Amino acid sequence: MRRLSPLLFASILAFAPAARGQELSPLDEPQAKASKPVPPTNARDKADLEFYVRHLFVWGPQVAVAVGEYKESAIPGMLEVEVTASFRQSSQKKTFYVSQDGQHVVQGTVYKIDDNPFRPVLDTIDNTGAPAFGTEGAAVVVTVFSDFQCPYCAREAKVLRTQLKDEYGGKARVYFRDFPLTQKHDWALAAAVAGQCVQAQSPEAFWTYHDRVFENQRTLTAKNLVDKTLEFMAGSGIDSAKLKSCIDSRETLKVVEMSLAEGRAAGVNSTPTVFVNGRKMPGTPQWTQLKAVIDYELEYQQVTHNSGDDCGCALNITLPGFEN
Repeated sequence: MRRLSPLLFASILAFAPAARGQELSPLDEPQAKASKPVPPTNARDKADLEFYVRHLFVWGPQVAVAVGEYKESAIPGMLEVEVTASFRQSSQKKTFYVSQDGQHVVQGTVYKIDDNPFRPVLDTIDNTGAPAFGTEGAAVVVTVFSDFQCPYCAREAKVLRTQLKDEYGGKARVYFRDFPLTQKHDWALAAAVAGQCVQAQSPEAFWTYHDRVFENQRTLTAKNLVDKTLEFMAGSGIDSAKLKSCIDSRETLKVVEMSLAEGRAAGVNSTPTVFVNGRKMPGTPQWTQLKAVIDYELEYQQVTHNSGDDCGCALNITLPGFEN
């Protein structure tokens, strides 16, 4: 789903007035509105809430606004409602919390004091079976959503594979997730599929593939990718015939698509995107930024024990043609 640009919304200065209706129960549908517009008085009324948020965000009549159903929220005494604004092919969703008397509207993130503040992300990203290095069960998990054709991803990969690995190899677990930007890069998806074909045969050999692709990124093309992949993996114990068959048939495409879906659900919209125990790092984090967050998480987890790599096991995914 594409997000509406704040600048685009800000440029739409007119808004469509909505009439106020009768007070509703939290889960009821709105009643018919009076024809004469009146000021909003009750946020539990969908038309009143729409009128209010249109003014709040300068959403004019060109923007379609849909107020969802009111439901009980994690905050006692507050109802939760999702508002969707759409303009042409773009849309944006915002969550609001409304008091039971309809007099107060809150927009923000709800935190539960006895749980990890990044629980929604931790529950969204499932790294089971993904390429990984570092210690299983480590207190800190670094998940990177990456694109093999992205130059910024190559720089971040070097940081993760050298500085992070050298300093936190026994204290952190790093997971690689595919997020090829197919609209910008012509061989990124093929490289992701090939990487997962290597992973299916040998999780250890994947990192050879990973490093070689990023190191040779500028010489790779859509035409030579398969040949270069076979060249990179020569002598690594990989069965070349099975690898080529897997790449040609795109057997691992579903794995890549699942990674893309998880990334989008977690808010990934650019590469690389790095999460440290569910905390999204802005932009392309430098080593000093990563180190500071990892150090803090190591200390924090000594007290809370509410994040990290808690699987304690390795899961091997068997694809057709790769059975032992």
